[in-house]
Amino acid sequence: MLGASFDDVAANARFAAKEAFPFPLLCDTTRTIGLAYGAAQAADQPMAKRISILIGKDGKVEKVYPKVSVGTHAADVLRDAEALG
Repeated sequence: MLGASFDDVAANARFAAKEAFPFPLLCDTTRTIGLAYGAAQAADQPMAKRISILIGKDGKVEKVYPKVSVGTHAADVLRDAEALG
């Protein structure tokens, strides 16, 4: 599991420590990841949309979650990942 943010390394490190992230948080300051996966519509967009993408072991996108519900999202993704095997 990876996360990505438009923030720089220092800001991401503070946020990840504060929230006790159990996974790496990538810095996408150029918006390359955000643009490629649809979290941003333009390189000058100040904030990314909160989306998730489930990528299979073969590197293929298996499912896109265009809207993330904090209360159920982790369980939804885990269920879908387990279904992939």
